[in-house]
Amino acid sequence: MCGFAGIVSDQPQRAAALPLAAAIACLRHRGPEPAGTWTDASGRCRMAHGRLSIIDPDPRSRQPFSYGDRFTVAYNGELYNYVELRDELRAAGFSFRTASDTEVLCAAWAAWGPASLDRFDGAFAFALWDAREGRLYAARDRFGEKPFFFYFDGGTLLFASELKGLWALGVPRSANDRMAYNFLALGYTQNPADALETFFKDVSKLPAGHWLEYRPGAETLELNRFGDIAIEENEMSDEEAIGEFRRLFTESVQRRLRSDVPVGTSLSGGLDSASVAAICRSVASSAYTHKAFTAVFPGFEKDERRLSGLVAGHLGLEQHFVTIGDDEVPGLMDRVQAQQDEPVGSASALAQYAVFAAAKKEGVTVLLDGQGADETLAGYDKYYRWYWQELLRAGSFGKSGELEAARALGITETFGALSRLAARMPQFSASLQEGRRARAAARTPYLNPEWLRAQRPYFYYMLPSAFTLNGVLHYNTFSNGLEELLRLADRNSMAHSLEVRLPFLSADLVRFEFRLPARFKIREGRTKWLLRQAMKDLLPAEVLWQPRKTGFEPPQARWMALPAVQERIDAGRRKLVEAGVLDASVLQQKIQPHTAYAADGPDWKYWALYFMY
Repeated sequence: MCGFAGIVSDQPQRAAALPLAAAIACLRHRGPEPAGTWTDASGRCRMAHGRLSIIDPDPRSRQPFSYGDRFTVAYNGELYNYVELRDELRAAGFSFRTASDTEVLCAAWAAWGPASLDRFDGAFAFALWDAREGRLYAARDRFGEKPFFFYFDGGTLLFASELKGLWALGVPRSANDRMAYNFLALGYTQNPADALETFFKDVSKLPAGHWLEYRPGAETLELNRFGDIAIEENEMSDEEAIGEFRRLFTESVQRRLRSDVPVGTSLSGGLDSASVAAICRSVASSAYTHKAFTAVFPGFEKDERRLSGLVAGHLGLEQHFVTIGDDEVPGLMDRVQAQQDEPVGSASALAQYAVFAAAKKEGVTVLLDGQGADETLAGYDKYYRWYWQELLRAGSFGKSGELEAARALGITETFGALSRLAARMPQFSASLQEGRRARAAARTPYLNPEWLRAQRPYFYYMLPSAFTLNGVLHYNTFSNGLEELLRLADRNSMAHSLEVRLPFLSADLVRFEFRLPARFKIREGRTKWLLRQAMKDLLPAEVLWQPRKTGFEPPQARWMALPAVQERIDAGRRKLVEAGVLDASVLQQKIQPHTAYAADGPDWKYWALYFMY
């Protein structure tokens, strides 16, 4: 993994005057090796890059990397299928002077241009200058695992791996009140209708699964989508589905174990990280260390020491427990907030940051993690309701026994009259829901009335375009939900010069999952039915069949009662009152600690927005 920044302008003098060295210096945590800089012969493009060597540490692979006299790239991430792509390109007559995936990326672009993006299985963001055409191409992976921020004023394009890189280049840091409103009212950290929008005015992010093209002097950027993964449900037997899932998942893990530095896994007490660790243990990899890292919270009812220990013992892993003392929490809040540049909606990010720090301290540079399974395989309790509605519409709800099976497992997700109305009249129900949420947002406590009036027209609540289980999974994977988790993982890992890889986000695997009917996601009252079936021979039964989702939930309510944490929340309140966001009456209110992921707890959000204003 790496960090990069760059400038493209039709005014070489302006490009030369901007402080590119300062931009890459503030991204040094992403790439701690000596930074490289490059300027096109015309002076219209400048790029800087800081490297964290994972594949091919040979100095010849340093970036910005020039391929012949035509292409120069600054690249962050990995192409996990670079070996297969290199073999295909060699067969087509290409030769290689390094063993890096960076050179494979350039050769693929030379061979196929932007169509190469459809062939990539990876987590990546890159900027590639084409000297022959005199234009810049930039792209970001399908899911948004790697970041790409940019600022464009109609004559100059500035870009960087993190927002702080743009600020170092002189981009104004001005809060976007619209996003702040939707964060306070809905908890949203992205606009599902406009993937370009960020928490800062005039700063955009390249949407996941998109590439842009810019020729210096043009007044606009050309934005294009690639690699769409659509819902295309096909019938198949249970045996076929389980076998193909296991094959694709194993292939994804094997590719993500390719590394020239030590690899470990994160491990909670949940199914997803346990599944990743189990496949890692079952395949051959010289880079895999068998080290697993677990956040534990002694005395907390959701502590995962026991369940994660079952997995570690079963698989023969070297487990490292990471404990966060109450006295460490305030400092973690400060470091995570400074690292993220965008709001942190839950204290789970603090636990993640601590786990990544511990892994790096133990000599691990790559960590495989289980993120992405909940959104693609239906891991949250909220998905039951969507599945039950789908069954009700199809006339099979009663005979399916799914509601009764879930209740027998202790699932309490509601399915009352409104849910049943939504099944029969989805569009009408959606309209009612949108109106209800808009009215609730307008009643968000303690907002400054004048500020609220200005923001109310910019309410971003949105429902999936398809009112099915796969429809809401697709929405959470590609429009609203998963990207926030990926952003947290990227910034928290790169803070320690650590690369996180996510086997559940293989393009081939996710494409296959969206070809499966809903019954492969939820069945017999259990979420992630397909994953459970595929892992039956590898995991302890207690972990495999636990009915409720577990994983990475810290004692946030306890932490919020700590005096030093409350001081930070109070500072957030005061800052937001000064900025005109909150009414001064909020300063008289007692802080109400709430659990991680609670939708109705405003106090944590006040701290989360402190840095914006």
